[in-house]
Amino acid sequence: MADKLVIVESPAKANTIKKFLGGSTKVVASMGHIRDLPKSKMGIDIEHDFEPEYINIRGKGDLIKSLKQDAKKAKKIYIATDPDREGEAIAWHLATILKEEENKITRVTFNEITKGAVQKAIKEPRDIDINLVDAQQARRVLDRIVGYKMSPVLWKKVKRGLSAGRVQSVAVKLIVDREEEIENFVPEEYWNLYANLQETESKKEFEARFYGKDGKKQEIHSEEEINKVLKDLKQAKYIVNEVKKGEKKRNPAPPFTTSTMQQEASRKLGFTLKKTMSVAQGLYEGVKMPEKGSVGLITYMRTDSTRISEEARAAAKSHIVSTYGEKYYENRYYKTSKEAQDAHEGIRPTYADLEPDSIKDYLTKDQYKLYKLIYNRFMASQMSAAIYNTMAVSIDANGYTFKANGQMIKFKGFMTLYVEGTDQKEQEEEGMLPELKEKQELKLKKLNPKQSFTEPPPRYTEASLVKALEEKEIGRPSTYSPTITTILERRYIEKIQKQLSPTELGRIVNKLLTENFTDVINVEFTAKMENEFDEIANRKRRVEKINSRILWTL
Repeated sequence: MADKLVIVESPAKANTIKKFLGGSTKVVASMGHIRDLPKSKMGIDIEHDFEPEYINIRGKGDLIKSLKQDAKKAKKIYIATDPDREGEAIAWHLATILKEEENKITRVTFNEITKGAVQKAIKEPRDIDINLVDAQQARRVLDRIVGYKMSPVLWKKVKRGLSAGRVQSVAVKLIVDREEEIENFVPEEYWNLYANLQETESKKEFEARFYGKDGKKQEIHSEEEINKVLKDLKQAKYIVNEVKKGEKKRNPAPPFTTSTMQQEASRKLGFTLKKTMSVAQGLYEGVKMPEKGSVGLITYMRTDSTRISEEARAAAKSHIVSTYGEKYYENRYYKTSKEAQDAHEGIRPTYADLEPDSIKDYLTKDQYKLYKLIYNRFMASQMSAAIYNTMAVSIDANGYTFKANGQMIKFKGFMTLYVEGTDQKEQEEEGMLPELKEKQELKLKKLNPKQSFTEPPPRYTEASLVKALEEKEIGRPSTYSPTITTILERRYIEKIQKQLSPTELGRIVNKLLTENFTDVINVEFTAKMENEFDEIANRKRRVEKINSRILWTL
C-alpha cells in the first residue's frame, strides 16, 4: 500500500516524477481530461446558472476504476496536473471523481519537473483553486454555447457537419480580412535614387541614398520627378555636409513566452505551432538519459510571462561567467506585459549545466533543435549588450541631400550566442563607411535610379498570426496552437508556402458568421472576453454574468 498517490496527466511526466518521491509513493497518469461536456447535446442548463453537465469521457471507464482503487489504498492524494487553468480544471474533475476520498485530496503544482521543485511542492500542498476552475469552465461553457448557436446556421446554409468556434472564427476573419486587403490593394509608384561615391584618398567606395532637398525629406513618385532630380545633379559636386560618429547598443530579447517560442521556432526551425508545442511538452515532461533516468529539461511551456526565478538567474550567471567571461554577463530583469497572467516563469532550461550539445545524443533531432533554441535564448537574455561603432553622414549635391549610414560590431556580447529572428527579410549587416571629414568632396562613380511599387501587406504565417492574436489579446498561450490547427483541419484556411490563405469554404463561413453574429465575431468582443476570464481567475467577476451576456448577445 502506497502512503502517497500522485496523479499527473501523462505517463512521461509520471516517469520523471517517480524517482524524486521514494518507494512509498505511487505516481499514476489520468491521460489528460477524464470528464467533459457530452458530444451529443449542448450539455448546459441555461435556465439554472448555466450549470454544465459533465460526463465521463468514453473509453476512460477502466482508468477511472483504477484511479479509484489507487485512491482508496493511499493515505494522501496529491493531484499534480499542469500549473494552469486547464490543469486546475483537470484536478477539480479528478477530485470530483474521487469524492469518496475527499479528505485525503490536496493539490500541488510545480513550474519545472526537477527534484527540488517537486519535493518543495509536495511539502507545500494547497486546495484546488476554484477561481481558476471557474475561469476555465466559463471559457468551456461559453465556447459550447457559441458553437451550438452558430453551427446550425452553417448546416442550413452550407452543409451539415461544419462547426464554428468563438476564437477560431475570429482568427479566420483576420485571415479573410487580410486576403481582401491584398486583393483590393492598388500599387503606387515610387523611386529610390542611390549614389555610388568614392573617398578620393583611400579610393574606398560606398553607397548613399537620396533623402530630399535643402535638408527636407522628399519622396519621388514618377519618372518625370526622378528625371528632374537627375538633370539637376548633372554637374553637382558631392560635398560631405555632416559626419556623426557614435556607439549603439543592442540588447538581448527576453526569455521565451509561449507566443515568442512558437514564432521563433516557426521562423528559425520551420516548425508548425502544433509541432513546437508537442516537442516542448516532451522536453518539459522528461527525456530519458543514461544514469539519470527521465529528466525534465525545460520549465512549463504555457506561459505569457518573461519573469525568471532568482535561482535560475544565479545559475545563468555562473554558466556565462565561466564560459564566456565576466564582461559577457549582465543581470537583467524583464517587464512582463500588463495582460500577462504571470503565474509562471518564462520558458527556460531547468539545468544551466546541461548544454544542448552535451545531451544531443539523448534527444531526437527536433528535441535538440528546440532545446538549443530555448537554452540559447535564455542564456543570451542574461548577457551583455552588443556594441556597434556607428557613423551617419549627410552629403550635399547641388541643394539635394544624400545620406549614408555605417556600423561595425565592436563587442558581440549576447550575439555570440543568439540573435532574435524577424518576420521581415533580414537586412544585410551594414559595413563601416570610409573615414570622412566635413566639407570633403567625394567623387561620383554612378547614379542608380530604381523604380519600385508599394506592396500589399503580406499574408499571415503561423508565426505572424500568433503575434497578431497576442497583440489583439485574442486567446491565451494555451489557445494559439489549437486555434490555428483547428481552422486548418476544418479546411477554412490553407497553407501555401508557409502562408495562410482562406479557402472558398472559409470565405463562405466567415461571411455567414459575420453577417449573423456581428457582435460575437469581432476582435474587440473576443479580447474583452479573455480579460473577463482573467477577472474570474482573479476573483473579480462571477461566471454567470459572462454567460448571461453572451446568450443575450447571441
